[in-house]
Amino acid sequence: MSRSPIRSILSTKDSKMYNPKESESSPPKAKPEGAVCDPVSLEIIRGAIAAAQSEMEALLERTAISAFIREKKDFYTALFDGEGVMAVGSMVPVFGDMTGPVFDKFPAETMKPGDLYWYNDCYGSRGAVSHSNDQVLLAPVFKDGKRCAFVMSWAHFADIGGMRPGSISPDATDIYQEGIIIPVTKLLDRGVTNEATLDIFHRNSRFPEQSIGDMRALMASVDVGVKRIGEILDRFGSDVVEDALAQLLTRTRKLVRSKLAETFDYGTHKFTDAIDSDGHGNGPFKMRLSLTREKLANGEDRFTFDATESDDQAPGPVNFLMNRGVPGMALGLFYLGGDPGQVCNAGGPQALDEVKLRQGSFLQPNFPASLGMRGLTMMRVLSALNGLVNTAGGRAPAANSAYVITIMRGNYKDDAGELKRFLLADGIGVGYGARPDADGIDAVYFVAQENYPVEFLEVGYPVRLRTYGIVKDSGGAGKYRGGCGIIREYEILAEDMMLAVRIDSVKNPPWGINGGMGGGTGRVTINPGRPDQRFVPPLSDGNRLVKGDVLRMETGGGGGYGHPFDRNLDAVLEDVLGGFVSAESAERLYGVVVKGTKVDQAATAALRASRPATRAFHRQEYVDVLA
Repeated sequence: MSRSPIRSILSTKDSKMYNPKESESSPPKAKPEGAVCDPVSLEIIRGAIAAAQSEMEALLERTAISAFIREKKDFYTALFDGEGVMAVGSMVPVFGDMTGPVFDKFPAETMKPGDLYWYNDCYGSRGAVSHSNDQVLLAPVFKDGKRCAFVMSWAHFADIGGMRPGSISPDATDIYQEGIIIPVTKLLDRGVTNEATLDIFHRNSRFPEQSIGDMRALMASVDVGVKRIGEILDRFGSDVVEDALAQLLTRTRKLVRSKLAETFDYGTHKFTDAIDSDGHGNGPFKMRLSLTREKLANGEDRFTFDATESDDQAPGPVNFLMNRGVPGMALGLFYLGGDPGQVCNAGGPQALDEVKLRQGSFLQPNFPASLGMRGLTMMRVLSALNGLVNTAGGRAPAANSAYVITIMRGNYKDDAGELKRFLLADGIGVGYGARPDADGIDAVYFVAQENYPVEFLEVGYPVRLRTYGIVKDSGGAGKYRGGCGIIREYEILAEDMMLAVRIDSVKNPPWGINGGMGGGTGRVTINPGRPDQRFVPPLSDGNRLVKGDVLRMETGGGGGYGHPFDRNLDAVLEDVLGGFVSAESAERLYGVVVKGTKVDQAATAALRASRPATRAFHRQEYVDVLA
């Protein structure tokens, strides 16, 4: 794909409205730590905020109507300080500046207790929300008339209109085809709901009952968050809480900058990766990332992230409108490494001094480019950031597969024989990349989200699951094996069904590193093994199925880490007995001969005596650099 060396200029009033110019200056620095909040109070406040988030998320999960929220758990919460800087977020690396779009339209000094702000406008929010199904609610929290914090809840709504049920479709070519767009709106004004706006929103959904129920749950989640943060302010006082949040931000920023300095030597480090296609015959689309570390005259380091050489935007819906905060948030989350003493917050983005993106690239597309399938690009960006760390000599995981989406829409007969329509949007887990000291995670959707249980699917939808398990040999071979993907077979009980599917990393599988091999690829088969068997393009819509058809979904695995011949023999045997690796692959890739339930030690020693040569990366073959 082509890429332009010239940054595009927005010249019309409408273009400026939909692609607001972001500040080219460095992101704001965290407030300096003070002496107002002592270390013990800091940890108590941190724990209290985490408890408030857990309560918000539990309420949302238990009261939402749609499956993607209730079962998939596609929702997040966060707390921001009084200036709108994220102080405590969920462990999700796709957050950007969530409050800035609200401040743009509603100045902070106009905000009052009981106000609630709402948007899903991807372009108007500069990628703070990156596809239209995600609804963001944000409320200020006051103490004695002073604005002290903001609380956010965010969730994926099942259907908001658009060209197809479910709103997102591989067929989309502009964002208007992906459902109703809500610019930043005051949903509650001092506690009074803007019912007319809600009516318009729900009227655009094909499933308004779900939309109404999910919005009530999301509003209730924010409400309980405002109450709990208010209680923390009442207990400790606004000055102590303000200082605590400032300390949390500074702590994260300092840690991330120190880790960046440990990983990246002075100079420019580069990594290139690609997604296969946009579903419209175009691709691959390459993302070219770099991170430069330079020493300033004052002795301070300057870190610059640059993605301007990435390919031009796609006609199809794989564009990722990446907020400038995302690279720092993702790197920050990697460096936090699950440390319970740290929190995911804006300290990650603040650790980078500059983020360069090119307007018109598929990582910063021009309005009204479609964005609905941006998840596969987002996942590849996260893996590419791991590659950037590894290229610099760091110890990041190998590449993940991008989680798979199926959207099934059609008609079934109820107990009375009447036709009813249904919508089943099912996100299916994949294998994650192996780590420097552990295997990749098997069958993971994304972060804290979950795969639908069999019982839930069969009770709630006109399908029967014939198979649900691990795809054998899908994890990349290595000293540490890549995670394995999932196989699901659905028997269709509906009268008719139209299928959309999103699978990537078929032509460009997840890479392995340091001798580890690339992960396996996914595929979609209708009526496997039957005379009418057919294969479905991996990013496509309009695939028709009827009652009695069988849909087989197989998802990809993660890349391996380290030479496969260095894998512990007991680990290989356990994989073979557990169905993760075939006996044939154990012998061919790992040099381990399994006979029955035991390792043939002599045959294995003979095989491993001839150790295959490897190179830095593996994607179908070993290479020194992924180009």
